[in-house]
Amino acid sequence: MPDGRLLITEKAGTMRIASLSGELSAPITGIPKVNAEGQGGLLGVRLDPDFEQNRMVYWVFSEPLPEGNLTAVAKGRLSADEKKMEGATVIYRATPAYNGTLHYGGRILFDKDENLIVSTGERSDTVTRPQAQQLDSGLGKIVRITKDGKPVGGNPFEGKAGAKPEIYSYGHRNVQGLAFHPETGDLWENEFGPRGGDELNRIEPGKNYGWPTITYGIEYAGGKVGEGIQQKEGLEQPVYYWDPSVSPSGMTFYSSDSIPEWKNNLFIGGLSGMHVVRLVLEDNKVVGEERLLAGENQRFRDIAQGKDGALYTVTDQGRLYRIYKK
Repeated sequence: MPDGRLLITEKAGTMRIASLSGELSAPITGIPKVNAEGQGGLLGVRLDPDFEQNRMVYWVFSEPLPEGNLTAVAKGRLSADEKKMEGATVIYRATPAYNGTLHYGGRILFDKDENLIVSTGERSDTVTRPQAQQLDSGLGKIVRITKDGKPVGGNPFEGKAGAKPEIYSYGHRNVQGLAFHPETGDLWENEFGPRGGDELNRIEPGKNYGWPTITYGIEYAGGKVGEGIQQKEGLEQPVYYWDPSVSPSGMTFYSSDSIPEWKNNLFIGGLSGMHVVRLVLEDNKVVGEERLLAGENQRFRDIAQGKDGALYTVTDQGRLYRIYKK
């Protein structure tokens, strides 16, 4: 937040504000109902770039509908007393809905033009998985929409018959991390593989990132995914992948001068890996990896850089950590 405090989403469907000394506010009310089963709940959250003037907040959540659940984006105004979201409305839904509780994606960013970049999942099951390759589906995609939830003009599939015009890239499994490089402005993402094959990708508009046609992972039961191939012409290769999995989650580039040796490094929360990943990049390649806080035995869900140059990371077990240089 502008004063350095942190707005945190909770799985069950509430938000709270944390001070930098760790005190939590009461739950913020006025938020639409979530389906918190499985991997659902309240997911990513971003403040409007003009938050100090308009107090608008945007968030992603798993929305329960009569026909199933889906990844939805909502916006609302944080009240002056910080106790409720006023006028909360859903602005975008990644259709079709599906009666499952896995792989919602759920990360959200603002780009330099103040449009929203949002990730969706392919909902995990073999019946929905192929939709990651289908341009008439909102599943397994990164989408680019306006603050009102409309497709941004100039998106790569604008005007293509049968394609959803909000799609920015496709062929994704379950995108859990989105971040812009502070110097190049490139969009980076990470996503879960199945058993092995977690990916880090540099996203280019209109490109196909391969799932489920190619993957470095295997099915959880041990069999091949599809044809069991890792490369195919026309499908993008990951910049980096993990095998065994670390289950990469929220991520951020470090842009502060507070810790000079971390400048432009990428930090990623690890869920099953139970550590924070630090990646050193050169010329869009990973040249170094360090694992932080591995002794804490926590599932690191998201990570952000504070106004003070420290990194803040939140865990599934309800802990908030500050990582800084003494």
